[in-house]
Amino acid sequence: MAASVSLARPRTRPALGAAVAIIRPLLPVVIIGVILFVAPAFLSDFRQNLLAKFLCFAILAVGIDLMWGYTGMLSLGHGVWFGLGGYAMGMYLKLEDADGGLPDFMNWSGLTAVPWFWKPFEHPWFALPAAVLGPGLLAFLVGYLVFRSRVKGAYFSIITQALALILSIFFVGQQQYTGGTNGLTNFSTLFGFTLADRATQDVLYFITVSLLLLTMLFATWLTRAPLGNLLVAIRDD
Repeated sequence: MAASVSLARPRTRPALGAAVAIIRPLLPVVIIGVILFVAPAFLSDFRQNLLAKFLCFAILAVGIDLMWGYTGMLSLGHGVWFGLGGYAMGMYLKLEDADGGLPDFMNWSGLTAVPWFWKPFEHPWFALPAAVLGPGLLAFLVGYLVFRSRVKGAYFSIITQALALILSIFFVGQQQYTGGTNGLTNFSTLFGFTLADRATQDVLYFITVSLLLLTMLFATWLTRAPLGNLLVAIRDD
């Protein structure tokens, strides 16, 4: 009997160690998730919306951490992809507010019709994929050209900063099409729901929290996968 017990112990300890190894990196994500999901019960509308904006930037920060912290490549234009996705969604929101007319800044700029490249963004089924796939495809193209040329170190940072500056100058200079320095503002509805309603704000907040947690879980998995070791190898090369 004693022999059977002693033989069983080595089997349970490796299993317990494996479970701890899996749970330990996920524990911070779970704690953060619990805090964020209960936070609206203690926050005003203004502070909840402000926290939601911070969480959007936290998603961006996870990407920067993977690029700079693990791969050792400092991207000074990381906001380009984030901003392009936001602009795509903003175009839909402005057209939804206009209800078939011209967005306010186009009226002020003297346009008489919605530009052709704005037209597809009247439809959410186009705007949503465009907000994700558009920046993703552009990032893939830029990344392919940069890494194919073996650009690294300070040169990589300079290229990404130049890209951010070029797009910033372009968007600011096209006032009648992009809103210029003001950008796209004063949204009132989303898919027909009023953005000022607390219920709409709650849904958007919880969607943002969920996306952040999924991003953190993906980053946690990635850094512990073979690809994560490859990222570190690039940094240490």
